[in-house]
Amino acid sequence: MRALLLIDIQNDFLPGGALAVPEGDAIIPIVNRLQSQFELVVATQDWHPPQHKSFASQHEDKNVFEVTDLNGLEQVLWPDHCVQGTFGAEFSAELEQNRIEAIFRKGTDPEVDSYSGFFDNGRRKDTGLAGSLRAKGVTEVYLAGLAADFCVYFSARDAQAEGFKVYYLEDAVRAISAEGLGKAKADLVERGVQLIPSHTLLLQ
Repeated sequence: MRALLLIDIQNDFLPGGALAVPEGDAIIPIVNRLQSQFELVVATQDWHPPQHKSFASQHEDKNVFEVTDLNGLEQVLWPDHCVQGTFGAEFSAELEQNRIEAIFRKGTDPEVDSYSGFFDNGRRKDTGLAGSLRAKGVTEVYLAGLAADFCVYFSARDAQAEGFKVYYLEDAVRAISAEGLGKAKADLVERGVQLIPSHTLLLQ
């Protein structure tokens, strides 16, 4: 069974948002068309408490995008984003949500960031996503969403490590930086993740 995993298609990652991914909104029509091709569609949602330690605002004398140490893990300091209960944390109104069967929230622990939809960055807590997919008989996972070089990348890595066959939909993701995207894609290919365009699914 195949599942489509939609990563963090939230207002704060879209143009005008607190941590906007360039052209992030361009993936939404593609994602909406793709959903009907899958028996199972699930989504992840960044869901930070207001005092999350990944926010630069929580560190004196630190700047946005500066890299620091957070409880033993390398941490990029972000603008405040996807704060629980805010408009920025909501899914885009343009995203069709009626086929989304489950939402897995991440980044809820203020002491550790969570890029992947499967685990936090320290792999200390499991979101339950892998177990849920296995329980439904999923063997193949297709990833789309934001940002390609962070949350989609780390979700793809973890999905592969959890034993799923993983497909990274190249035209249904957008990255924070071209350099980061290049490194992410090279690493995923080396790990055995398949990089494919979405139209190969729409033609089936």
